[in-house]
Amino acid sequence: MALAVMVGAGAGAGSVVFRWCIKTFTHFFSGHADYSASPGASNPHALWLGPYFVLLAPVVGGLLYGPLVNRFAKEARGHGVPEVMLAVAQRGGRISPKVAVVKTLASALCIGSGGSVGREGPIVQIGSALGSTLGRLTKVTENRMKLLVACGAAGGIAATFNAPLAGVFFAMELILGTFSAEAFGATVLASVTASVIGRATFGDVAFLTLPGFHVDHLVQYGLFAALGVLAAGVGVGFSRVLYLIEDVCDWLWRGPEWLRPTVGGLALGAVLLALPQMYGVGYPVLQKATEGGYAVGFLLLLLVGKMLATSLTIGIGGSGGVFAPSLFIGAMLGSAYGIGVHHLLPASAGAVGAYALVGMGAVFAGAARAPITAVVILFELTGEYSIILPLMLAIVLATATSHLLTRDTVYTLKLRRRGIDLEGPAPGARIGTQHVGAVMEPLPPPLPSSTALADSADLLSLSGHGALPVVDDTGRYVGVVTAQAVAEALTEEPEGAPTLVGQLAEPPAPVTADEPLTQALHALLSAAGTGVPVLDTDHGKPVGWLSHQSALRAVHATP
Repeated sequence: MALAVMVGAGAGAGSVVFRWCIKTFTHFFSGHADYSASPGASNPHALWLGPYFVLLAPVVGGLLYGPLVNRFAKEARGHGVPEVMLAVAQRGGRISPKVAVVKTLASALCIGSGGSVGREGPIVQIGSALGSTLGRLTKVTENRMKLLVACGAAGGIAATFNAPLAGVFFAMELILGTFSAEAFGATVLASVTASVIGRATFGDVAFLTLPGFHVDHLVQYGLFAALGVLAAGVGVGFSRVLYLIEDVCDWLWRGPEWLRPTVGGLALGAVLLALPQMYGVGYPVLQKATEGGYAVGFLLLLLVGKMLATSLTIGIGGSGGVFAPSLFIGAMLGSAYGIGVHHLLPASAGAVGAYALVGMGAVFAGAARAPITAVVILFELTGEYSIILPLMLAIVLATATSHLLTRDTVYTLKLRRRGIDLEGPAPGARIGTQHVGAVMEPLPPPLPSSTALADSADLLSLSGHGALPVVDDTGRYVGVVTAQAVAEALTEEPEGAPTLVGQLAEPPAPVTADEPLTQALHALLSAAGTGVPVLDTDHGKPVGWLSHQSALRAVHATP
């Protein structure tokens, strides 16, 4: 608990420094607090350049952060969250402490000089690096190290966006990938601590100021549902465009990596000159879109422009997040959709801003597949509770549609393109690609489903497995009964309690003989007993038994 509070305080202070750096560098490069609020204006520091200063700002910025990232922390390049997910999944939560410093400067320079990226990815990586560093200094266990990394991520999100609940769910849903009372308690402590620091510095204000929205007609739920499905396609499309442009940049560039952001900054500057609303994060443009300040054609232009500008920023070696761009893209999509349905159904469509808000959450859910985080963060960032029902509906449909369209999210796709599977082994791991059939044990004698519980208790106590397969009267495999299930059933009152093994048998997650051991480990770890049956690939009949001990034999089988 004390360490969680310390990490939260560090993440809160880090977010204050990070936001101050962004504001300072933005004012230095553009002469404005947020240039996207005054698109096309001249830089007061260089009036003779007029609006053409945006051609040079990304070049100068790249010349500063390019060598910094290349020399001190190459993992600070890009949007940050995948690196933290990888550190938790395969590196025991270990993140270099220099990442916090390099990421702060590199991302602030990138955003301040016109990079069209968000600040959530950097602050997650910054807070996580602080948590990992504190964990190493205090020599905590690996599980606690991972938890401190998640606390850093939660604190960073909470302080930066004034969204303490969103920080908690972001950390558990995306970073840890699991929910538990301990993780919830620790991340809440970190998030609250960071939020107090953030609110003391920036004030307790919502991210967006929106008018009240109300769902007055049931037909609106159908319109929001359709928007959720459409937003999923846009979110997945954003992921594809992001990595497509990165591939093009990789193919075109043949020079040293430290110079890549400088040369690529010319291309980014050209985009900013044509569409200055793309400068930086772009929250003022997003706000204006939710207020209905743009025509449909221009909204769609901003949507495409944001995809291009963000992808180009990342592709040339920039440093920044993709969460804010996904919100921006969703707001443009939702506003354009809202205007369209308002023309078709003027009496029942409702406010355009409501569709913009729902579009923000749905596109993020489609890209990241984090529905709980999407619902909570949109609620906290806007303070709008009246739109929560259509928001949940659209986000759930966007998440489900995204699952149908693609295997990966905008975060995991970056890792898979590098040959890294978060559910698989780390490179060089001694338990890796062995198949289950090579290490499984002989199948223990199965229990007939008609076996009395008292008799099965004796057999389970002698088996040494803690679980046994169960077959019906015809010999067909029906599942597994565990010693825990039998013991609990025997403690119940005789009346209404199960009496036969078949009443307690449940099939665990299927494990086949030709399955890689790393995939089977997930089923083994979630099993109630000490092992799971191994099924024949063709007929689904148990042919062996996989236990923790047999899995460890793979270590000795590895050359």
